[in-house]
Amino acid sequence: MARKQLKKHRLVSSERPSSTAPNSSQGASHPSADAPSTAGTSANTSRKLFSRMGYLFHRSNQTRSEPSTTETTDTRIGNKVNVAQQAMVDMKPTPQVLQTAVGVVGQADTAVTKIQNIEAILQPLKLFNSCVTTLSNVHPYIQFALGILTAASQLLINQANLDNEVFGLLNTVKDLYEFLMEKDTIENMDNMKETLRKISQEMSAAALFVIKYCKKKNILIRIGDSLVSDPQTVARGHIKNLGDLMQQYRDRAIRDIQINMNHVLEDLNLEGMAYAAGAGLNTTKKCLDGTRTEILKDITDWITTCDVNAPRILWLHGQAGRGKSAIAHTIASWMEDVGAPGACFCFARDRRAERREEKVLTTIARDLADRDPAFRRALSNVVSNNLALKTTCDVVQQWKRFILEPLSKISGEIVGNVVVIIDALDESGPEKSRKDILGLLKSSEAAHLPANFRILLTSRPLPDIARVMRDVPHVKATSLDDVRWELVEHDIRLYVSKELDCLSSIGATEVQNVIRKSDGLFEWARLACEFIRTGRAGETWKECYDDLMALESEEGRTLLDTTYFAILKGSIPQSGKRLERYRSVMQQVVMTVEPLPMAALNSMREKFPNKQDRYDVILILEFMSPVLGGIVDRVSAVRPLHASFYDFLMDRSRSGVYSIETSDAQHSRDLAFASLQILHDNLQFNICGLESSYLANAEVSDLLKRIKEKIPHHLSYSSRFWGQHLWKTPFDLQLAGLVRAIVGSEKILFWLEVLSLLGMVGKGVDILSTVATWLWRQDGFKDVLALIEDGIKLIRNFGSMIVHSTPHLSQGWLELL
Repeated sequence: MARKQLKKHRLVSSERPSSTAPNSSQGASHPSADAPSTAGTSANTSRKLFSRMGYLFHRSNQTRSEPSTTETTDTRIGNKVNVAQQAMVDMKPTPQVLQTAVGVVGQADTAVTKIQNIEAILQPLKLFNSCVTTLSNVHPYIQFALGILTAASQLLINQANLDNEVFGLLNTVKDLYEFLMEKDTIENMDNMKETLRKISQEMSAAALFVIKYCKKKNILIRIGDSLVSDPQTVARGHIKNLGDLMQQYRDRAIRDIQINMNHVLEDLNLEGMAYAAGAGLNTTKKCLDGTRTEILKDITDWITTCDVNAPRILWLHGQAGRGKSAIAHTIASWMEDVGAPGACFCFARDRRAERREEKVLTTIARDLADRDPAFRRALSNVVSNNLALKTTCDVVQQWKRFILEPLSKISGEIVGNVVVIIDALDESGPEKSRKDILGLLKSSEAAHLPANFRILLTSRPLPDIARVMRDVPHVKATSLDDVRWELVEHDIRLYVSKELDCLSSIGATEVQNVIRKSDGLFEWARLACEFIRTGRAGETWKECYDDLMALESEEGRTLLDTTYFAILKGSIPQSGKRLERYRSVMQQVVMTVEPLPMAALNSMREKFPNKQDRYDVILILEFMSPVLGGIVDRVSAVRPLHASFYDFLMDRSRSGVYSIETSDAQHSRDLAFASLQILHDNLQFNICGLESSYLANAEVSDLLKRIKEKIPHHLSYSSRFWGQHLWKTPFDLQLAGLVRAIVGSEKILFWLEVLSLLGMVGKGVDILSTVATWLWRQDGFKDVLALIEDGIKLIRNFGSMIVHSTPHLSQGWLELL
């Protein structure tokens, strides 16, 4: 039966060899959701399946080749890079001083411009650098853009090898800097932020092009996915964009001008480096425009200063709710807007199970590589053909090889100051989770980072962090708890006024009272506005406001805790069925390894073993939008909006009957059961319908779309985390039966296929090892343990092939039939 069903899904490919492997024995019947079978296929048959699959992979690796008329993408890129590298070896030095140059401004093919000397070109750039230092009152965002322009001009001033091919571009650059120094330009910077942002991005790209070109003349320059052998084509593109942007600024207009930060001779060798997905910039967390201006200006001054003795690290600290993350994400957003090189990495209390502390520097390194081509090439050279280094959890080695080593090799090749933001280090977990990171930040190596390298660190002043960060010469400590009240009051006033402006019964007096009661906590001000705006059934906005004003700090609770308690009490009674459902839903929200959107939470709950638990989570979550994200849009992950709410839920002395017990064995079992049942019911042959095993995953143009459509959140989650949920659950015969049904059938290969498509085949070994530990010494499961061991061997021996091309699994399975 299994054979007949699978043959309907045979892969279609004109490249497929005609020979096929002998058929395997038939698969087992599928157990039902309510009463899963523990039979599965026999251990003997399944072990033959693993053994035969290994043989097929080995044969494929030894003998299968592409058709002679087809050249792989890797080969094509490799050949072209080799050509470029050889061209660099053969290149002769370029002249340092030019008397004439071919002009490529306007009628580029025919016009010839007389250039008296290089100083005439560079003088406006030098004047601009002097001018910028006197612009102390500009918006910090503009200061970022000007910092990029200053860095670009300085690189060009320092560049000695200039020649005719790019001299027309330098003429345009001269015109640009002269234009930027005009009084009218400076006076309108606040109104033309978007255009100035694009100018800084284009100028950064142009400077990188000039430097790379002038180092080695007439080499092939790889830009995006194409190779350009005529540098004037690139120069003309920059000239046109810069000219258009200057005209746009003059016209006070905003038009769409495409800016491309080109990667020059980049080496795509970073695949496989550990990466923490979802740890980057979140623009929804930015400060409201017009708020936190003084602290943002101080940080921007520190970032953009040219002082070589500036502290390399700024530690921004303060109690929960002061707005540290909002400031961090604002800086990160500005950096991205203007094209400044940098990276943003955020720890999160509800993502601790991902062990982000082991991926912090690999993720930062990869993000820096995406933002700067020089760093990308240097990092690529470090990790080339070294899979063990790419996946190391050793942060000390990561620091030396992924950060310090690439930086040491690209001195003078980065436009602007590099800014690395590490947000919410205190949310990494227990002290041991950040001990090594703090040691690196304290080290003499951090003190002697390049002069243009900055690390912005935010956290609460926990004792272990404070011990390291305070009184270190290369660390500048700034406390948000010490900001002057009048500044905090001004910012909270702007926020509260904006949020409550549309409520007719809330006037200036009510706004002032909310500001006063906030006591400088931005999180409380946000929560208060949500409390009033959201309202409760049968109450007016003014009545909600009155209830809020009546709240006072209680023994053992801050005002923030009291407000959290009041919000929950207004929606969830303190006893009965609704309270039990609240606990069940919130346990699911906080106990999932990573936050899930509402649809995925419901899909998992539909598989809970007890039918009375299979209700829609919206019954509970609908009234919790003031404290949880993902409720209104229902697309984002459901998660606490602020770390303080998570802390509140975990501490019974603060949350009382609304506390959440994360060590609850029954709920751990529910999540393990749901994950296994989802795998059993949803895993299938060639799940994304890939047509050929001769195509690498990277060569399937619509692969991401297929994955999104065919591997929904709940299946992706279950595939990655079923082992962790088993580990947290005491041994259970029903769960063990589900494990047997998956491991002892073809579904184990379909699971590997999903991991391949998600780029996580390597995690398969960890998952199966965890499951083996859970089953160890349990009577009647030696056959399952043997199958798990075979699966681990298959991944270790042929994981690279599976990662490269998922259909190898499907093709191998077909050849077994």
